[in-house]
Amino acid sequence: MSATSTRSLPHRCFLLFLSLYRESRRQEAAFGARPGMGSVAALQTVLVLVLVTGLAGCVPGLNGTADRLEALYSRSLARIPGEKQEEIRRDSDYLLGIKRLRRLYCNVGIGFHIQVLPDGRITGVHNENRHSLLQISPVERGVVTLLGVRSGLFVAMSRRGKLYGSLHYNNECKFREKLLANNYNAYESVVYPRMYIGLSKNGKTKRGNRVSPAMTVTHFLPRI
Repeated sequence: MSATSTRSLPHRCFLLFLSLYRESRRQEAAFGARPGMGSVAALQTVLVLVLVTGLAGCVPGLNGTADRLEALYSRSLARIPGEKQEEIRRDSDYLLGIKRLRRLYCNVGIGFHIQVLPDGRITGVHNENRHSLLQISPVERGVVTLLGVRSGLFVAMSRRGKLYGSLHYNNECKFREKLLANNYNAYESVVYPRMYIGLSKNGKTKRGNRVSPAMTVTHFLPRI
């Protein structure tokens, strides 16, 4: 590839992304009365950004261009209304298969992080440690798994609502991740609806059938 074409590719990528973003805004305005159409248009922009970023990554010296395009997308996303913005983020994260490394913090008692111990016990711990680091992975839209990075065990919930660490992935390891009005998340068992992950004020796990998302014991803040 010649130096001229290498230098012109970032410029073409930028113009392509900018035109797609403007088109998505026009579609959002045109279909504003129809729920979801604006977010679909913006999601198309996300997918184009992924394609452009991938192409740029294949060319030596264009990693900085990809970073700038991602920054431009973040700034443009900030102009979209909050509810649509969250929907777009969730859809794009699912489509990209993003795995997040986070600690789930529950602001109850003195404050606890969920930890997955090697013996399969799941408890709350106040201070961050190696057992409280979780890998949050999407398995379908709005559904995630929580894997203890150190222990290698999945957070799972039994039919009685008891949390345990599972060595193998199964349906009891799937949780519906729900964004609450206070910007915390609640995690509902997929296989046992209306059962939620919860911690007591002493840092012990609560049975999923004895808590609800209206209770702060089920509210978790993903922290890096």
